[in-house]
Amino acid sequence: MLLIHASTDLAQQIPLWPSIPFFIILLAIAVGPLIAEEWWENNRNKLLVSAVLSIPTIYYLVSMGLTQHLEHQILGDYIPFIVLLTSLFVITGGVHLSGDIKAKPWVNTLFLGLGYLLASFMGTTGAAMLLIRPVISINQERKYTIHTILFFIAAVANCGGLLTPLGDPPLLMLYLRGASFTWFFNLIPEWAFTGALLLIIYYIVDSKYYKKEPKENLEADAREIEPIRLTGAMNFIYLLGVILSVAFINHDVIPDMAKEDAPFWLKHLREIILVALTAIAYFTTPNTTREKNKFSWGPIIEVAVVFIGIFITMTPTLIYLKQHAPGMGLTEAWQFYYSTGFLSAFLDNTPTAVAFHSVASSIPIADNVAVVANVAEHILKAIATSAVFFGALTYIGNGPNFMVKSIAEDHGIKMPSFFGYMFKFSLIVLLPIYILTQLLFI
Repeated sequence: MLLIHASTDLAQQIPLWPSIPFFIILLAIAVGPLIAEEWWENNRNKLLVSAVLSIPTIYYLVSMGLTQHLEHQILGDYIPFIVLLTSLFVITGGVHLSGDIKAKPWVNTLFLGLGYLLASFMGTTGAAMLLIRPVISINQERKYTIHTILFFIAAVANCGGLLTPLGDPPLLMLYLRGASFTWFFNLIPEWAFTGALLLIIYYIVDSKYYKKEPKENLEADAREIEPIRLTGAMNFIYLLGVILSVAFINHDVIPDMAKEDAPFWLKHLREIILVALTAIAYFTTPNTTREKNKFSWGPIIEVAVVFIGIFITMTPTLIYLKQHAPGMGLTEAWQFYYSTGFLSAFLDNTPTAVAFHSVASSIPIADNVAVVANVAEHILKAIATSAVFFGALTYIGNGPNFMVKSIAEDHGIKMPSFFGYMFKFSLIVLLPIYILTQLLFI
């Protein structure tokens, strides 16, 4: 006997055409930086795109009496999403790591490994922004550095963030849909296997390039030594507060938060505490520390204005997917793994994960199958893992990718083009690792 654990209150069938604004905004995110880079860099233009595309969606939802779904998208998903990302962005932006030591392969591998460990607790953006400049500084005397940045994007800016909802936005969205904070620790085998392969392959590649380094470069690297220094360490206390807030201020621990008549402050207690931690971190961290990190509000404003459009315009798509999921032919975990993965690589992994969670929550589930967040657990593992990992397949798969690329280019490192990144790195290094991960664990 099969049980359907999905909501069945969507009796009103809606067509696919109201999803057009959602597809357009995803297309804009993907091609905007490629065909209109200067125009797209302006956050006001991103806000304009979000507003123009959101208006017809809001009108449609209101006219169809579906405002409760829009309300859930904004209050239940977008607000917690942007508040948490802002907290991580501000707090990690107050931690500065400096110094210059010998850029030997084991040193570089150690830094990538440290970033891989930190990504799940600082967020992939936080870990990447903390470590990218020290990694570049350490390697500035070396001739061959591009491969280090490419592996850094894969390991620190993407794959390392698999173990908690703090690690990557797709996981936060799954957490908000019912996966517990500790459930993501079940993904340790996938995380450890992929991380080990990435670091081993990187060490071999970097050792090969190290042997090719001109003698004068290595001599200069040996002369330019500066001890590693950490400033803004107090922010790790605030980061611990964020971790504890996400882990313990939720419906599982405080059931009253889920009640319809719960007061506003209780429903949004987690977000209130996160805002307080963010403010404390910002005003207690010396400006000089943030200046060393070249901290600005631009990146988080970009996320805020783009994702308000995404969350609004994707509402009809989520309703449509819930209604038509059983007929889409996706039933096996490996199908969700590759479907979620490849769309995450070319769109954005956060809305992709949400969309496929919607599909998975609307298909029949056998009685003896474990269910997490209203989805068969083995399928949720596939969605979570691929959304995080496959975000590294392109520069546009995950937000930190372009940030790392831009910082590297600002330091004179000539990074591959959009397609060069894929053909020279992600398709020949990352994709085989992801396929092995699926074959062994999914």
